[in-house]
Amino acid sequence: MLALSRMVKGRNPRRYFDRATHDELVVSIRLRGIIQPIVLRPWPGSGDLFEIVAGERRYRAALEVYGPDGEVPVVVREMTDEEALEAAIDENDVRDDASETEQADAAVRRLAACGNDRAETARRLGWSRAKLDRRLALADLSETVKCALDERRIKVGHAELLAVIPADKQDKALDTILNARLDVAKTRELLMRVTQNLASACFDKGECTACPFNSAAQAVLFETHVDDGHCTNAACFELKTQAAEAIRFEQQEQAERLAKAAQPAPAAVDAGEPDDEDIEGHDIEGDEADDDGLEHARGDAATDDREPASSTTAAPARIAAVAPAPTPPAIAASRASLTAGPCVTSTSIAARTAEYREAAWRTALARALAGNADNARITILIAAMSGTLSQIKADTLISRAGVLIGAPFAGLDYPAQIAAIRALAGAQATNILSVIGAAYAKDVHRFGHVADLARAFYVDLRDSWQVDRAFLERYTKDELSFLARECGLVAHMGEKAFAKLLAAKKTDLVTAMLNRPGFAWPGRLPGSMTFDGAYGPPPDRAPASASPPITALAA
Repeated sequence: MLALSRMVKGRNPRRYFDRATHDELVVSIRLRGIIQPIVLRPWPGSGDLFEIVAGERRYRAALEVYGPDGEVPVVVREMTDEEALEAAIDENDVRDDASETEQADAAVRRLAACGNDRAETARRLGWSRAKLDRRLALADLSETVKCALDERRIKVGHAELLAVIPADKQDKALDTILNARLDVAKTRELLMRVTQNLASACFDKGECTACPFNSAAQAVLFETHVDDGHCTNAACFELKTQAAEAIRFEQQEQAERLAKAAQPAPAAVDAGEPDDEDIEGHDIEGDEADDDGLEHARGDAATDDREPASSTTAAPARIAAVAPAPTPPAIAASRASLTAGPCVTSTSIAARTAEYREAAWRTALARALAGNADNARITILIAAMSGTLSQIKADTLISRAGVLIGAPFAGLDYPAQIAAIRALAGAQATNILSVIGAAYAKDVHRFGHVADLARAFYVDLRDSWQVDRAFLERYTKDELSFLARECGLVAHMGEKAFAKLLAAKKTDLVTAMLNRPGFAWPGRLPGSMTFDGAYGPPPDRAPASASPPITALAA
């Protein structure tokens, strides 16, 4: 430890010091002190002063926090002038600051540790509230886009533009940016072409005010954004438009029916001849009555083998009147997929996506253990006694030691590490046990062990996973049809309506499945994601008002 008044500035090649980052460093030092010691060398010709080799930003910020008499941690090394200059250049040239998405992921963990209190999270991080909101918005980027920004293949402006489009479109947009080598301005220009003008919307825009896909909300967060008054979620815009049009059409039909009912009754018709409304009613009821009705509709469109030949020749007008109209090919194909096609089961779906299912359960168990120190301790004992504790990857724990115990821990000798562990507070030691248990859930080789632990601790996959676009897009239309029937969507909307959905492209089918009015996917657990292959309906419990805080390093 050395007083700041005994340090003098050295031959730092850095000339510009950004004021905003300086202020952030001041806040950080006030909160946590100087974590990385300043590197000094004896000042030539003076036994009392020391020259700064690396750490002038820390020195400047510490002066503002502690004043010249404040003491900070330092490392003093004997260096020649040439060695000091080379070290200063290397420290500035080789060092690479954390990317914005790396900061975003860290902010998510800190937010969870602070019970989702954004004001407290910003204070603990030493950030402004605006910076925290920007980083949390970037946390929703796809992993592919995050990786591209981490590797500096795109700029922050690209990431900000990609963050305001739906997650399922981000990877495709990234490919376009990389393949065409688009700069930020060109990317913004192209994004403007596919946005929807909210001024032209025919639906109620009340929900759009706070929507993250509203460019007005984006302008508050990001420096790079599309023009105000636009929607960047084309699928949502289209669904709302279709819903509004459907309501308008239904109201128009109802008005026409009322007007028709108000007119004088027409002359009586032959009781043997059904009128148009009877025919239409028969057709609709036949389609929706049961599954067999779909098959009859296809067969009757061509001919009716059940009628005697004499009947056909005697009353051709009657046959023409009651036979259903030919089914359009697209609808017929969709209906066929409801009843025909390969045999799809929960087991067959689970077998095709085993890795995805396993990863989801490992994450669910890891989160549960990270939030329950008692179960984490039991897991560690089981792992040790069964000889599987060594399956935890060493890097998994070593990489967390600096945060859990302290930054210098990895560099201490073994006796010093023992002393550091013995000095841990009870709550800190509990956190470490939780992290070790979570690491075991991620790294243990046999998935059967994960399943057994999840059963023993009553882990509910719904707490960390739910049906979403990424899940549904893994499957064929036949498999999507099975999932829709299993989870109750077909029963909710009716056979005929779902058959029409199946005629659409798969991407449109998935969008429609996820956004069906009145149908909620959260809480529905497809059999392909359970251990026994049995569908799990939504639990009969009131939703929690807020998710319980998860240990900071749960992931």
